[in-house]
Amino acid sequence: MTLERNGEGHLRRIRSFVRRPGRLTPAQQRALDTLLPRYELDLALADVRDAFERSAPLVMEIGFGNGEALVAMASAEPGFNFVGVEVHEPGVGRALRAIHAAELVNVRVAMRDAVELLARQVRPGSLEQVRIYFPDPWPKKRHHKRRIIQPEFVGALATAIGSGGLLHLATDWAPYAEWMLEVLDQCDAFSNLGHPYVERPEWRPQTRFERRGQGRGHEIFDLLFARR
Repeated sequence: MTLERNGEGHLRRIRSFVRRPGRLTPAQQRALDTLLPRYELDLALADVRDAFERSAPLVMEIGFGNGEALVAMASAEPGFNFVGVEVHEPGVGRALRAIHAAELVNVRVAMRDAVELLARQVRPGSLEQVRIYFPDPWPKKRHHKRRIIQPEFVGALATAIGSGGLLHLATDWAPYAEWMLEVLDQCDAFSNLGHPYVERPEWRPQTRFERRGQGRGHEIFDLLFARR
Protein backbone atom coordinates (compact mmCIF):
# COMPACT_ATOMS: atom_id res chain seq x y z
CA MET A 1 0.00 0.00 0.00
CA THR A 2 1.32 3.47 -0.80
CA LEU A 3 0.60 7.00 0.24
CA GLU A 4 2.17 9.35 -2.28
CA ARG A 5 2.68 13.08 -2.61
CA ASN A 6 1.90 14.99 -5.75
CA GLY A 7 3.99 17.79 -7.17
CA GLU A 8 2.45 20.31 -4.76
CA GLY A 9 3.26 18.22 -1.72
CA HIS A 10 -0.31 17.11 -1.03
CA LEU A 11 -1.02 13.52 -0.04
CA ARG A 12 -2.70 11.40 -2.69
CA ARG A 13 -5.08 8.57 -1.86
CA ILE A 14 -3.83 5.29 -0.47
CA ARG A 15 -3.32 2.52 -3.00
CA SER A 16 -3.02 -1.20 -2.34
CA PHE A 17 -0.42 -1.81 -5.04
CA VAL A 18 2.55 -0.47 -6.92
CA ARG A 19 2.08 -1.04 -10.63
CA ARG A 20 4.97 -2.75 -12.37
CA PRO A 21 5.23 -3.08 -16.14
CA GLY A 22 4.84 -6.56 -17.52
CA ARG A 23 5.28 -8.12 -20.92
CA LEU A 24 2.14 -9.75 -22.27
CA THR A 25 2.32 -12.90 -24.33
CA PRO A 26 -0.03 -13.13 -27.31
CA ALA A 27 -2.14 -15.68 -25.41
CA GLN A 28 -2.41 -13.42 -22.39
CA GLN A 29 -3.41 -10.48 -24.57
CA ARG A 30 -6.10 -12.58 -26.25
CA ALA A 31 -7.40 -13.57 -22.83
CA LEU A 32 -7.65 -9.93 -21.78
CA ASP A 33 -9.40 -9.05 -25.02
CA THR A 34 -11.87 -11.93 -25.13
CA LEU A 35 -12.26 -13.33 -21.60
CA LEU A 36 -11.95 -10.28 -19.36
CA PRO A 37 -15.34 -8.89 -20.51
CA ARG A 38 -16.89 -12.21 -19.45
CA TYR A 39 -15.28 -12.54 -16.02
CA GLU A 40 -14.54 -8.96 -15.02
CA LEU A 41 -16.40 -7.44 -12.11
CA ASP A 42 -18.83 -4.84 -13.42
CA LEU A 43 -17.73 -1.41 -12.20
CA ALA A 44 -21.33 -0.21 -12.24
CA LEU A 45 -22.43 -2.63 -9.53
CA ALA A 46 -23.09 -1.08 -6.14
CA ASP A 47 -22.64 -4.44 -4.39
CA VAL A 48 -20.01 -6.94 -5.49
CA ARG A 49 -22.30 -9.80 -4.49
CA ASP A 50 -24.62 -8.90 -7.37
CA ALA A 51 -21.94 -10.00 -9.85
CA PHE A 52 -22.95 -13.62 -9.36
CA GLU A 53 -26.06 -15.44 -10.49
CA ARG A 54 -26.42 -17.16 -7.14
CA SER A 55 -26.18 -16.19 -3.49
CA ALA A 56 -23.20 -17.74 -1.69
CA PRO A 57 -20.58 -16.69 0.89
CA LEU A 58 -18.05 -14.38 -0.73
CA VAL A 59 -14.29 -14.80 -0.55
CA MET A 60 -11.92 -12.13 -1.86
CA GLU A 61 -8.32 -12.90 -2.77
CA ILE A 62 -6.27 -9.71 -3.01
CA GLY A 63 -3.19 -9.86 -5.21
CA PHE A 64 -3.76 -13.23 -6.88
CA GLY A 65 -0.65 -13.06 -9.06
CA ASN A 66 -1.03 -15.53 -11.92
CA GLY A 67 -4.23 -16.96 -10.42
CA GLU A 68 -2.83 -20.35 -9.49
CA ALA A 69 -4.24 -20.31 -5.95
CA LEU A 70 -7.45 -18.53 -6.98
CA VAL A 71 -8.36 -21.16 -9.56
CA ALA A 72 -7.45 -24.03 -7.24
CA MET A 73 -9.56 -22.61 -4.39
CA ALA A 74 -12.57 -21.82 -6.56
CA SER A 75 -12.43 -25.33 -7.99
CA ALA A 76 -12.10 -26.99 -4.58
CA GLU A 77 -14.69 -24.77 -2.83
CA PRO A 78 -17.68 -24.56 -5.17
CA GLY A 79 -19.90 -23.43 -2.28
CA PHE A 80 -18.16 -20.05 -2.24
CA ASN A 81 -18.15 -17.19 -4.69
CA PHE A 82 -14.71 -15.71 -5.30
CA VAL A 83 -13.53 -12.27 -6.35
CA GLY A 84 -9.87 -12.08 -7.31
CA VAL A 85 -8.15 -8.69 -7.26
CA GLU A 86 -5.01 -8.11 -9.32
CA VAL A 87 -3.64 -5.29 -11.49
CA HIS A 88 -0.69 -7.05 -13.15
CA GLU A 89 -1.93 -7.66 -16.68
CA PRO A 90 0.18 -10.75 -17.55
CA GLY A 91 -0.99 -12.45 -14.35
CA VAL A 92 -4.62 -11.57 -15.02
CA GLY A 93 -4.34 -12.86 -18.58
CA ARG A 94 -2.94 -16.16 -17.35
CA ALA A 95 -5.59 -16.45 -14.65
CA LEU A 96 -8.40 -15.78 -17.12
CA ARG A 97 -7.22 -18.62 -19.33
CA ALA A 98 -7.18 -21.00 -16.35
CA ILE A 99 -10.60 -19.86 -15.10
CA HIS A 100 -12.08 -20.40 -18.54
CA ALA A 101 -10.40 -23.79 -19.02
CA ALA A 102 -11.78 -24.97 -15.66
CA GLU A 103 -15.25 -23.67 -16.60
CA LEU A 104 -15.59 -21.89 -13.27
CA VAL A 105 -18.80 -19.95 -12.72
CA ASN A 106 -18.00 -18.82 -9.18
CA VAL A 107 -15.14 -16.42 -9.99
CA ARG A 108 -15.02 -12.76 -10.96
CA VAL A 109 -11.88 -10.73 -11.57
CA ALA A 110 -11.28 -7.11 -10.56
CA MET A 111 -8.37 -5.36 -12.27
CA ARG A 112 -8.36 -2.41 -9.93
CA ASP A 113 -7.10 -1.06 -6.66
CA ALA A 114 -8.41 -3.13 -3.73
CA VAL A 115 -8.77 0.02 -1.60
CA GLU A 116 -11.10 1.57 -4.17
CA LEU A 117 -13.00 -1.69 -4.61
CA LEU A 118 -13.59 -2.07 -0.88
CA ALA A 119 -14.77 1.51 -0.58
CA ARG A 120 -17.11 1.56 -3.58
CA GLN A 121 -18.49 -1.91 -4.18
CA VAL A 122 -18.14 -3.92 -0.98
CA ARG A 123 -20.92 -3.39 1.53
CA PRO A 124 -19.97 -3.48 5.24
CA GLY A 125 -19.94 -7.01 6.57
CA SER A 126 -20.53 -8.59 3.15
CA LEU A 127 -17.32 -10.63 2.88
CA GLU A 128 -17.01 -14.06 4.44
CA GLN A 129 -13.24 -14.17 4.03
CA VAL A 130 -10.32 -12.18 2.69
CA ARG A 131 -7.20 -14.06 1.64
CA ILE A 132 -3.88 -12.34 0.90
CA TYR A 133 -1.09 -14.73 0.00
CA PHE A 134 2.56 -13.84 -0.35
CA PRO A 135 2.24 -10.11 -0.98
CA ASP A 136 5.39 -8.22 -1.90
CA PRO A 137 7.37 -7.90 1.37
CA TRP A 138 9.16 -4.72 0.30
CA PRO A 139 12.13 -5.68 2.50
CA LYS A 140 13.98 -2.36 2.43
CA LYS A 141 12.98 -0.13 5.33
CA ARG A 142 12.38 2.89 3.11
CA HIS A 143 9.82 0.82 1.17
CA HIS A 144 7.83 -0.47 4.16
CA LYS A 145 5.16 2.14 3.45
CA ARG A 146 4.40 0.21 0.26
CA ARG A 147 3.40 -2.95 2.10
CA ILE A 148 -0.27 -3.75 1.67
CA ILE A 149 -0.74 -4.67 5.33
CA GLN A 150 -1.05 -1.26 6.96
CA PRO A 151 -3.38 -0.05 9.75
CA GLU A 152 -5.61 1.89 7.34
CA PHE A 153 -6.04 -1.08 5.03
CA VAL A 154 -6.70 -3.49 7.88
CA GLY A 155 -9.38 -1.09 9.10
CA ALA A 156 -11.03 -1.23 5.68
CA LEU A 157 -10.92 -5.03 5.78
CA ALA A 158 -12.49 -5.02 9.24
CA THR A 159 -15.40 -3.05 7.85
CA ALA A 160 -15.83 -5.37 4.86
CA ILE A 161 -15.64 -8.70 6.70
CA GLY A 162 -18.73 -9.87 8.55
CA SER A 163 -18.81 -10.99 12.17
CA GLY A 164 -17.03 -14.33 12.49
CA GLY A 165 -15.45 -13.96 9.06
CA LEU A 166 -11.79 -14.71 8.45
CA LEU A 167 -8.72 -12.81 7.33
CA HIS A 168 -6.02 -15.22 6.13
CA LEU A 169 -2.51 -13.99 5.36
CA ALA A 170 0.56 -15.93 4.26
CA THR A 171 4.16 -14.89 3.68
CA ASP A 172 7.59 -16.47 3.35
CA TRP A 173 9.35 -13.39 4.70
CA ALA A 174 9.80 -13.59 8.49
CA PRO A 175 10.15 -9.83 9.11
CA TYR A 176 6.94 -9.25 7.17
CA ALA A 177 5.13 -11.91 9.22
CA GLU A 178 6.17 -10.01 12.36
CA TRP A 179 4.98 -6.76 10.75
CA MET A 180 1.61 -8.35 9.95
CA LEU A 181 1.21 -9.54 13.51
CA GLU A 182 2.02 -6.12 14.91
CA VAL A 183 -0.46 -4.36 12.63
CA LEU A 184 -3.27 -6.86 13.25
CA ASP A 185 -2.70 -6.91 16.99
CA GLN A 186 -3.37 -3.17 17.01
CA CYS A 187 -6.80 -3.68 15.44
CA ASP A 188 -9.40 -4.55 18.06
CA ALA A 189 -11.77 -5.80 15.35
CA PHE A 190 -9.73 -8.99 14.82
CA SER A 191 -8.84 -11.90 17.06
CA ASN A 192 -5.74 -14.00 16.32
CA LEU A 193 -6.60 -17.69 15.96
CA GLY A 194 -2.94 -18.73 16.03
CA HIS A 195 -0.15 -18.81 18.62
CA PRO A 196 0.84 -16.62 16.88
CA TYR A 197 0.75 -18.55 13.58
CA VAL A 198 -1.33 -21.47 12.31
CA GLU A 199 -0.55 -24.50 10.19
CA ARG A 200 -1.41 -24.04 6.53
CA PRO A 201 -5.21 -24.38 6.32
CA GLU A 202 -6.46 -27.01 3.94
CA TRP A 203 -8.08 -24.39 1.74
CA ARG A 204 -4.77 -22.70 0.88
CA PRO A 205 -3.09 -24.55 -1.97
CA GLN A 206 0.65 -24.64 -2.23
CA THR A 207 1.86 -22.71 -5.25
CA ARG A 208 5.02 -22.61 -7.29
CA PHE A 209 5.86 -19.29 -5.68
CA GLU A 210 5.65 -20.85 -2.22
CA ARG A 211 7.71 -23.86 -3.21
CA ARG A 212 10.33 -21.54 -4.68
CA GLY A 213 10.55 -19.73 -1.35
CA GLN A 214 10.92 -23.01 0.49
CA GLY A 215 13.66 -24.01 -1.94
CA ARG A 216 15.51 -20.89 -0.85
CA GLY A 217 15.20 -21.93 2.78
CA HIS A 218 12.34 -19.56 3.65
CA GLU A 219 9.92 -20.53 6.38
CA ILE A 220 6.23 -20.17 5.53
CA PHE A 221 3.99 -18.22 7.91
CA ASP A 222 0.18 -18.45 7.90
CA LEU A 223 -1.77 -15.92 9.96
CA LEU A 224 -5.46 -16.42 10.61
CA PHE A 225 -7.67 -13.79 12.22
CA ALA A 226 -11.39 -13.81 12.96
CA ARG A 227 -13.62 -10.75 12.82
CA ARG A 228 -14.95 -10.14 16.30
